[in-house]
Amino acid sequence: MVNGKHRKRLLRGKWWLLLLSLLFTYHLSLITSNAQKPQKGKASFYAKSFHGRRTASGERLHPDSLTCAHRSYPFGTMLQVYNPANGRRVIVRVTDRGPFVRGRIIDLSWRAAKELDIISSGVAMVVVQKVDHFIVPFLPTDEIDIPDLELQTNQGPPPMTPYWRDMKEDQHEYNTSVTTSNKKE
Repeated sequence: MVNGKHRKRLLRGKWWLLLLSLLFTYHLSLITSNAQKPQKGKASFYAKSFHGRRTASGERLHPDSLTCAHRSYPFGTMLQVYNPANGRRVIVRVTDRGPFVRGRIIDLSWRAAKELDIISSGVAMVVVQKVDHFIVPFLPTDEIDIPDLELQTNQGPPPMTPYWRDMKEDQHEYNTSVTTSNKKE
């Protein structure tokens, strides 16, 4: 049985818990809404010496892959990175966390940095935006008609026996003839 003093304390605790959950939900919605907006900042890239190391997602880093590290986007998210200095764009996939350098918003793989032409400068101002859908330029959109093939054998001569079988039979015949001739003597 709960008396009046404990009932008030329990109600205060429930209200406090409700208030905390509402604040957490609001904060989470702000994070996700900010992640949808284009981000402007500095981009750097992984050196080739990081080749083969595991990323935060567990994948191995390859310099020729179009991947990146971002602090807040989930792994597997496709991002479009735009270099306003030269107008080049590249689409990369998030596989790692970072960068952990103040002022930088994304770490690119070596290949993505090469596509954006930031290898020589090392760091460049970029605009990063989430891509919901994109068209792969080399992926065929039409279905290919594959003909039906009927594979049959002709009624030709019987198949040949392997050479080693003939040798084995000849050897067996020779061995039996030698043993029978030895027994006769």
